Amino acid sequence: MQDISAAMPARLLGEGEGRTVLDLCAAPGGKTMQLASAGWTVIAVDISESRLARLSENLARTGLPAKVVAADVMTWSPPAQVDAILLDAPCSATGIFRRHPDVLHRVRPRAIAALAEAQRAMLARAADWLKPGGTLVYSVCSLEPEEGERVADAFLASHSGFAVAPIAAEELPAGLVPNDKGHVRVLPGALVEQGGADGFFVVRFWRG
Repeated sequence: MQDISAAMPARLLGEGEGRTVLDLCAAPGGKTMQLASAGWTVIAVDISESRLARLSENLARTGLPAKVVAADVMTWSPPAQVDAILLDAPCSATGIFRRHPDVLHRVRPRAIAALAEAQRAMLARAADWLKPGGTLVYSVCSLEPEEGERVADAFLASHSGFAVAPIAAEELPAGLVPNDKGHVRVLPGALVEQGGADGFFVVRFWRG
């Protein structure tokens, strides 16, 4: 089961119709299963073999297909460019504090800065793997602008061939709207009628 916020990134890629998508940092596989069930040919990549074992178990349980790759995103490369990429990057996870309040007490500014640097590097590396006309979704379960808005802004500033792809209201849970930059920021206390949501950030890019 995924939080309603965590289910957004895969939804923003729409129907796959057999096209190929990279699900980066994929374990334990909630988004992989969403993408596979939407008709994508999924390559799920994660550095943790133990977490990938759980992903493989989830695929076997649901009968959904995906190619599972144990690799570091910063050293691995796909055999060819792909139609879409989902990068749900490792982050401070401050957005999950309603379920794990201890996270707010253990995350320090230095750790957030290091995570943001790693996120920028992953995003820049993944960008080269996308076909022209393809879609790249970046997300984090963090409340920190350093890991969300600032990573997105830095990416656009250094990748002139990319632009934010507008998100329509019907692509989002009722009550959420993108901000003036096209980012979607879920704040604590949002989506009460749907049972509440974790804090989250997501943005969709298009490659020209």
